[in-house]
Amino acid sequence: MSTRKQLRSLVEARRGIIVPGAFNALSAKVIADLGFKAIYVTGAGVTNMWFGMPDQGFMGLHEIADHTARIRDAVDVPLIVDADTGFGNALNVRHTVRVLERAGADCIQLEDQVAPKRCGHFSGKEVISTEEAVSKIKAAVDARQDPDFLIMARTDAAATLGFEAAIERAEKFAEAGADILFVEAVTEAEQVRALPQRLAKPQLMNMVIGGRTPIFNADQLGELGYGIVLYANAALQGAVAGMQKTLTVLRDEKEVQESSGLVASFSERQRLVGKPEWDELESRYS
Repeated sequence: MSTRKQLRSLVEARRGIIVPGAFNALSAKVIADLGFKAIYVTGAGVTNMWFGMPDQGFMGLHEIADHTARIRDAVDVPLIVDADTGFGNALNVRHTVRVLERAGADCIQLEDQVAPKRCGHFSGKEVISTEEAVSKIKAAVDARQDPDFLIMARTDAAATLGFEAAIERAEKFAEAGADILFVEAVTEAEQVRALPQRLAKPQLMNMVIGGRTPIFNADQLGELGYGIVLYANAALQGAVAGMQKTLTVLRDEKEVQESSGLVASFSERQRLVGKPEWDELESRYS
């Protein structure tokens, strides 16, 4: 089964599959190695880890496409790719779909914010008109070459127009052909519980650690009927905390030992990047 068919099956099962975010190829390999069934290529993570900048629209199409291609080469699990606003109007969205489909995405996420977008859990968001947002979803649906390539439609309208307006937009995105719906940054537990009852299409619920949405256990969200439980930047936040702890010890104690428990072992690092397989290839071709 192709990775796109795998992803469709996982989403339509509506069992709250946890999808962690990857910000580079090594983080994707760690996620896949731990047995997660799908990966989210996170725009916020790429922006934070690659540029050292906040998630406020600094990433472009070709940067996320390059990361997608590198991650696609590194792992063989389904990839959901954060395409922000589609990087322009409906015509730009068409181009974005073509580029990311070629790069190895199995699903792209498009949102309805005014560009430049910002993290869904930041203040100051604005959304485009419903009509323009719907036209962009239609363009995405029309542009895909593979019918198994999934389109996820995200709305940030809850923060600016209210919960009911967000549901109305999500319904129109579904009518336009979106395969998965994503109502971002709801702030009340009852709203989280209500969404699967109000919207017929499979949905993603975004669990932002430290964000505005109350945290639910993934099993709870599966029981409610969510297809995907997204932890877009858990790996990033864990990596930052790990670096800070390790480098603090190095600064203060002037050394870090492998036995400290602060670092992956040398051999584990080589295993994750596939050195034994590369050694085998080197032997075969020498």
